[in-house]
Amino acid sequence: MTKRKASQLEAAESEGAWSGPRRSARQKTRALEEKAPRDHVLDATTQKASKKSSRSMAVESGGDPTNSKDEKTHAVTKEANKKPKPKEAKAQNSSSTTAPKSNGTTNSSEESYWLLKAEPRSRFENGTDVKFSIDDLASRTEPEPWDGIRNYVARNNLRAMKKGELAFFYHSNCKEPGIVGTMEIVQEHSPDLSAHDPKAPYYDASSKPEDPKWSVVHVKFRSKFAKPIGLKELREMGKPGQPLENMQLLKQSRLSVSRVSRAEWDYLVSVANERGGEAA
Repeated sequence: MTKRKASQLEAAESEGAWSGPRRSARQKTRALEEKAPRDHVLDATTQKASKKSSRSMAVESGGDPTNSKDEKTHAVTKEANKKPKPKEAKAQNSSSTTAPKSNGTTNSSEESYWLLKAEPRSRFENGTDVKFSIDDLASRTEPEPWDGIRNYVARNNLRAMKKGELAFFYHSNCKEPGIVGTMEIVQEHSPDLSAHDPKAPYYDASSKPEDPKWSVVHVKFRSKFAKPIGLKELREMGKPGQPLENMQLLKQSRLSVSRVSRAEWDYLVSVANERGGEAA
C-alpha cells in the first residue's frame, strides 16, 4: 500500500660622471699607501699573539691545542646539520557535540538528528488519503517507508540519514502543528518506488526506475510526547539568543525533512520531559 506522508509544502525550496679622483682624494690615497706597510706589520704581530694566546688557553684547560680548531669546526658543522624541529600543526577546531548548525552541512562521521513532517488530518492527493499521524506510526508492526518526498533539499537530508539515528515526528498542516514524538531510522535510503506509480499521490513521470530521482528511509516508532511542543513555542525558542535560533525547521519552514543539531535535540527533549515526558 502506498504510504501517506506530509504534503510537499516545500515544493520550491527544495566566481654626469667624474673622470678622476679629486686632488684631496689622491693625497689621502698616497698617505694610506705609505702607512699600509707599518699597519700590516702590526696586524701580523697581533694575529700571531692571538693565536699563541688561544693555544695557551687550550693547554691550560686540559685540551689538545692541535685539536682546538678541529673541535670548533666540528661544532659549527654539527650545529649547521641540526634538523629544524617540525612546527606543530595547529589544532583544528573540532566540531562541537552538535550536529552542524542548521545550514545543511555536517561531518559524515558524526551522529545527526532529524525532524520529519507528516499530516495527521485527512487530505486527498490523486485520489489517495495522505493522512499519517504519530499514532499511525505507533500502530505499525513493520518499519515504515517515509515516502512522497519531492524536494531536493529534503531528499538529500533523507539520503544523509544513518541507521540508528533519531528524528522528531512533526504534525504539519493541522490546527496545532508541532513536535509530537520521536522515531528511529532503521533502514537507510533506497529508491522511492511510489514516484513511478501513476496512481500514487506523488507520482513523478520524470523519475525512471532505471534512474530514480527520489528516495525513502524506513523508520519505527520510539515515543509520543505527553504534551506536544507547538510551532508557536518553537518560534519563541528560535528568537535571537534563544536555543533554537539556528534551527533549520524555523529557517526553512517549508521543508518536510530537516536537520536538528545535538544541542537542539537535547534542549527539546528536556522541554518534553519537563512537560511529562512520554505519553502513557
